[in-house]
Amino acid sequence: MEGIGGDSASVASPLPQWGHDAWRIYQYYLDKTTPHTAYRWIGTLVVAAIYCLRVYYVQGFYIVSYGLGIYLLNLLIGFLSPLVDPELEVTDGPLLPTKGSDEFKPFIRRLPEFKFWYSMTKAFCIAFVMTFFSVFDVPVFWPILLCYWIVLFVLTMRRQIAHMIKYKYIPFSFGKQVSFNRIYIFSTLII
Repeated sequence: MEGIGGDSASVASPLPQWGHDAWRIYQYYLDKTTPHTAYRWIGTLVVAAIYCLRVYYVQGFYIVSYGLGIYLLNLLIGFLSPLVDPELEVTDGPLLPTKGSDEFKPFIRRLPEFKFWYSMTKAFCIAFVMTFFSVFDVPVFWPILLCYWIVLFVLTMRRQIAHMIKYKYIPFSFGKQVSFNRIYIFSTLII
């Protein structure tokens, strides 16, 4: 009797094991793309262009595109927002400096760049797959959706920029900051 339970468990285990192995391989290659930021974003732009060409070619799926736009706007807000929002939370952890005399604390995003890229790429892929099913092709007057999305984008970005100005932070960094003296000394050594 003990052998019967053991045999059925070993017969059912290859499928979950195969799924687990496939997930590990996928995660391995995903992890290998982490340091290649420019190539990842170029790949995402290619996927976005393929999606746009598909929607243009089919002349439909505007609701899917509108939903994708709202989702991407939500991701962008998370990418531009600090991890700890001074308006919402008062914590003992690192906060954004509000005065010139405050100590500098690096900007920590609510949504890191890798997760932003990954979520955006997945969203374009899912939206692309949705364009092959006619149930998602709801007939709408697309200029109204486009105008509404533009108004929503402008209002949201205006609020986000006002938040950045109020708490004096910039969500982008372009590498290590170099002082002017170092640049001058380096340029005189080259010449």
